[in-house]
Formats: sequence, structure tokens, C-alpha cells
Amino acid sequence: MNYYGDPITKLVGELARLPGIGAKSAQRLAFYLINQPLENVRELAESIVNAKENSRYCTVCCNLTDEDPCAVCSDTRRDQTTVMVVEDPRDMAAYERTGEYHGLYHVLHGAISPMNGIGPDELRIKELLTRMGNGAGPRPPVEEVIIATNPNVEGEATALYISRLLNPSGVLVTRIAHGVPVGSDLEYVDEVTLSRALEGRRRMG
Repeated sequence: MNYYGDPITKLVGELARLPGIGAKSAQRLAFYLINQPLENVRELAESIVNAKENSRYCTVCCNLTDEDPCAVCSDTRRDQTTVMVVEDPRDMAAYERTGEYHGLYHVLHGAISPMNGIGPDELRIKELLTRMGNGAGPRPPVEEVIIATNPNVEGEATALYISRLLNPSGVLVTRIAHGVPVGSDLEYVDEVTLSRALEGRRRMG
């Protein structure tokens, strides 16, 4: 039965499609929005549309950005010889908050997970390999690739796969140390733990 009318029911249904939002949470959010001033709701809606329309992938590191190349890749003050490979843009942001890493990044947008139908071709691994093979031009060649995928089964499988692809190239491939708790996501790890994991990285292969 439609208790609230079509507009609210549709809003609840759309909110429930968001990750981590169940039916009750969606209902609570819907009523919260309905009770907000119209201008606040309009600003929220416009910001969502604006983010969707103006976000793109950086052609260098594959991070989400509104400019290409992104602010990190275009910053000449960063160490151009080190690239950290992360699963998600949020992981990149987590390391940036530590203030301890000053190199470049490469964002995979996921991890290898056969159970979920995610293989190497669904990730930005080809772009990473192309990037590693391009040592010409003004950008110095990459000397070290730090694999900072999450310390879970999928992250470890992805790290091993990438290291096997990169080792023949002669580039130093390292893995962040397990100061990061196994089974956790980098997005939720504190800055001190991330810094220690970065300092204790090890060579792979």
C-alpha cells in the first residue's frame, strides 16, 4: 500500500538503491529531505547533477577529477619517480591526509574478485602498464611502484597480479606493510597507521 503518495514513495525507492542504505534508512532520509527548506534540497540536487556532469577520469592516474590531468598529476613539486597504486579514489585521499607521501598515484577502481565477476580487464591495470612503459619526454621514468591495495583476499590477489606484470620491467615493486589491519579498508584507517604501513613497505618478487 502506498502510504505517503507517489512522490515520497519514489524518493524512498531511489534512496534505497544507494549502497549501505536499507528501506528504513531510506525512509528516514526521505522525510528528512522533505522537511528541509526547498532551497537546501535544490542545492543538494544541483550538486549531485553537477558532480556527475563535470567529473571525469584523469588520463594519467585514472583518479576522478574535474580537470585533466588532475591536480596531483600536474603538480611538478611531487616525486615523479614513485607511483602508488590504490584501489579507490578514497584510498588516495586517505594517504594524502597523512602528509607523508609526496609521489604520484594510480587508481585501479576496484580489485580482482572472481566471485564478483571482476577480473584484470575490469580494472585500470592496462593504463598502469602503459604508463610504466612511457619513460620518454619531460616526465622522469618511474623507479618505484608502491602497491597499496587493501590487505584482504582481493587486495592481495591484485597486488600479486600487478607485481608479476611489473617485475620484468625492472621497476622496483613494493607492497605496503601490514601495519594496516587485515580485512580493513584504507578509507577507514587512521593516518598514523597508514604512515607506518608506508614506511614499512617491502619489495615484491
